[in-house]
Amino acid sequence: MGAWAVFKKEMRLYFTSPVAYVVFTFFLLIVGYFFYSIFAFYNLTSMQAAMNPAFARDLNITDAVMRPLFSNTGIILLFFMPMLTMRLFAEEKRSGTIELLLTFPVRDGEVLLGKFAAAAVLFLMLLGLTALYPAMVGYFTRVEWGPLLSGYLGLLLLGSSFLAVGVLVSSLTENQIVASFATFAILLGFWVIGWSGDLVGGNWRAVFQYLSILEHLDSFGRGVIDTKDVLYYLSVIALSLFLTLRALESKRWRG
Repeated sequence: MGAWAVFKKEMRLYFTSPVAYVVFTFFLLIVGYFFYSIFAFYNLTSMQAAMNPAFARDLNITDAVMRPLFSNTGIILLFFMPMLTMRLFAEEKRSGTIELLLTFPVRDGEVLLGKFAAAAVLFLMLLGLTALYPAMVGYFTRVEWGPLLSGYLGLLLLGSSFLAVGVLVSSLTENQIVASFATFAILLGFWVIGWSGDLVGGNWRAVFQYLSILEHLDSFGRGVIDTKDVLYYLSVIALSLFLTLRALESKRWRG
């Protein structure tokens, strides 16, 4: 009951403030632009391939359109997910309502669950709207459903990881702007660390590439659901939420 009450409150706040509308509008516009550019390039390549049957046999719309779209969407989420989480705890701490919330007969875990679930549902709605793009592709040609569904699973895990990190950072500060930029900086660090793997050799290269948060998305776009990648994202989510819970409990004990 406690988690449901917090969830309803957060969903109401999302849609009574401009945050959700701004994120939805600009995210869909940017993803739509990338989809248009990739699909237009595919059409141009297809017309050129019509004159070369050998080249046309290697042309696959899943690899040529959907896989690059998933990769680009993952990068775009890097910029937008901090906006969904920046106010979850930071605004409560700034306004002083966090103390009131923690004195209610609601467990810290229920507060965390309700807030994270609200951000996750908003993200699911956002991701669901992007299904328009593969639907448009499917209207013109046959789509491979396996790579398509696994690609969306990868984006779901990636976005949930971003949200979990954002919730953690928001619980550590009372400034929404600081929470947003700090979350983005951390996520960016986990993205570029994969590049460092190209500069080193041996075991360190494997470690850096494994820690890269976007490195694990690529296999989903190919239709491959690797246990290693799934466990990586679930570990990021679980660790971030665990640390957030510890932060809330320490706040309760400090009063």
